[in-house]
Amino acid sequence: MNPHPIQTWHRLVASVDPSGLDELLADDTVFFSPIVHTPQRGKALAKAYLAAALQVFSNPSFRYVREIIGPSDAMLEFETEVDGVLVNGVDIIKWNESGKIVEFKVMLRPLKAIGLIHERMGAMLAAKHPG
Repeated sequence: MNPHPIQTWHRLVASVDPSGLDELLADDTVFFSPIVHTPQRGKALAKAYLAAALQVFSNPSFRYVREIIGPSDAMLEFETEVDGVLVNGVDIIKWNESGKIVEFKVMLRPLKAIGLIHERMGAMLAAKHPG
């Protein structure tokens, strides 16, 4: 039996290792970013955004503080500090019957945190996919 998708996600976050995203994401995954107004469709785009997020958010202060898990979706609330700014957010994750993530939505607060993460994610994505 395959591990639960949320267990797998927690393992990837803890190890800051995006290599497991290929196995975890469905080909038709849709990623909703708090910094881009259009949905990012497909495994390649979702993987790029999630890999960048793992790097931007990975620090000793990152932690999930609440989880609500249902049969095919979950909400994971997190907190972290980035450059002295407390970032509070929610990952809303939906998976299919095969345990592959089909939708990943990130919501952030406060506004100051959104600006900071926008800057960091933009730099990270530009470095991985120059011009």
